[in-house]
Formats: sequence, C-alpha cells, structure tokens
Amino acid sequence: MSTLYEQDFSQWAETMAELLESGQFSALDLENLVEEIRDLSKRERDRLLSSLRLILHHLLTWDYQPELRSRSWLGTIQRERSNIADYLADSPSLKRYLTDDYLLKTYQNARLQAIAETGIDMPKDCSYRLADVLDRSLDF
Repeated sequence: MSTLYEQDFSQWAETMAELLESGQFSALDLENLVEEIRDLSKRERDRLLSSLRLILHHLLTWDYQPELRSRSWLGTIQRERSNIADYLADSPSLKRYLTDDYLLKTYQNARLQAIAETGIDMPKDCSYRLADVLDRSLDF
C-alpha cells in the first residue's frame, strides 16, 4: 500500500504544513519530512552551482570564440551573476560553495559543454578565479 507521500507529493506537503501549523506534531510523516528539508538545501546549492556552470560555459565560449560573441552570451552571464547574488542574499550560507574546489569541479562540466557546443578543445585546467566568474568586465 502506497503512502500519501508516494501518491501525491503536493497534497502530502500541504497536509504536513497544516499539521505543523495546527501543532499536530505526532501526526507528521517525520521520515519523509526530514528528507525533504535536507533536499531543500541541496536544491539551493544546485541552483547556485548551475549558475556558476553557466557563467563558466559562456566565459569559455566568449574567450575562445571572440568572433561569435553576442549580446545573448553577455545577457546570460549577467543574468546568472545576478542570480548568484540573489541566492547569496537569500541564503548567505551558500557562500561556502563558492570555493576553488567547487569552481574546479564546476569548470570541468562547463568545459565539456563548451566543447560539445563549439567543437573547440577548451583548456583542461581552469584559468578563471572566482572574481573573474563573478565580476570580470566583458567588452565587445
């Protein structure tokens, strides 16, 4: 027999909120509730790292295909920088993921995407610093 959590996640979430609000703590599905709360943090981290990856991807294509630079690439970089600023304003603890280690891991994924898109063999080693990713000025 499946549970409400398995049958209808949205209804389960609403039910959990109602139980919390009414103080009916003994009726809570604690196992799944704990798991979902932990997943919230992972989702926030993943959004931050996704923005970082998109910026790196577009910086690579910007730097290695200067003849194809576009306002669209620039717009994506600016949007994702703004997203990162918003994520950090909402959850300052996410700053712990803006490290050289995460930059290097994220760079590898961005590099593979840039290679697949352009056919250009991008550098294996990341030459970008976090300051470059978050603040470097770009000109046409």
